Amino acid sequence: MRAFSSRRLAPLIPVVSMAFLAGCGSSSDTGSDTGAAQSPAGSSAIPVVASTNVYGDIVEQMGDGKVVVTSIISDPDQDPHSYEANTQNQLALSKAKVVIENGGGYDDFIDRMLKSSDNSAAEVINAVKVSGKTAPAGGELNEHVWYDFPTVAKLADRIAAALAKADPDDAATFTEKAKAFKEKLTPLEAKEAQIKTDHGGEDVAITEPVPLYMIEASGLRNATPEAFSEAIEEGDDVSPRTLQETLALFTDKKVKALVYNEQTSGPQTEKAEQAAKAAGIPVVPVTETLPEGKDYVGWMTANVDALANALAK
Repeated sequence: MRAFSSRRLAPLIPVVSMAFLAGCGSSSDTGSDTGAAQSPAGSSAIPVVASTNVYGDIVEQMGDGKVVVTSIISDPDQDPHSYEANTQNQLALSKAKVVIENGGGYDDFIDRMLKSSDNSAAEVINAVKVSGKTAPAGGELNEHVWYDFPTVAKLADRIAAALAKADPDDAATFTEKAKAFKEKLTPLEAKEAQIKTDHGGEDVAITEPVPLYMIEASGLRNATPEAFSEAIEEGDDVSPRTLQETLALFTDKKVKALVYNEQTSGPQTEKAEQAAKAAGIPVVPVTETLPEGKDYVGWMTANVDALANALAK
């Protein structure tokens, strides 16, 4: 498991509202930087804590208004790798019946808080474990499994089962919602398959491994020097030689697109972006958390479409 270090982001805002303990109306915190959620009238909803608003949104779609979700990370300037949780986060976890974490070293603050929590009854769902993915021989695990649609389909079933355990009377509803959600993933996989048909084997560059599952499912090859993307993800400086090798991908027009994690920009990634634009190579921005106003399917649809459009130029 990789030990992640802090990356160059705006200051963290580790504030999580506990409004879900009272109030009316069910809502997730998608697009919010407070992590607030509210309970439906009667306070009978299932309290759920998700490490990020990506999983918070998915569980909302399973819950059909019968869940109240607190997503700890929702601000795009917050880095799950280096997030410092607080007492309000701990309180939210102590009340949760279902907890959804990414795992794979991405959001270790969840495990740390669970160990010190007295809430032993919470059902904990680890997305990496659900995925069944492991590190390749001699390589590192790509923990960004929410960019892998088969994994997200498995996760939907796992979430529905956990909600059914917490609320058996509504089990059929949760199962049906999971089925409907998975049906929305099918067009996304079809879009990836079409990219593979049209552009399979073509080279692209990345700044970080965040979108790699989408890239691989689309039949594309990541041509980025591993030392570059690994250094960016770890928050380390890129060596001059590695930086030059990376920039040459653009100046020599060796790649068809740059897929750029805009949540972790810094001097070296900005140089890569500038080199791509100067060479007329399309830049496809991606993020790790839900953009404001988007749900998971809409967000991923925009990502896959942007990749397809970039390759078609």
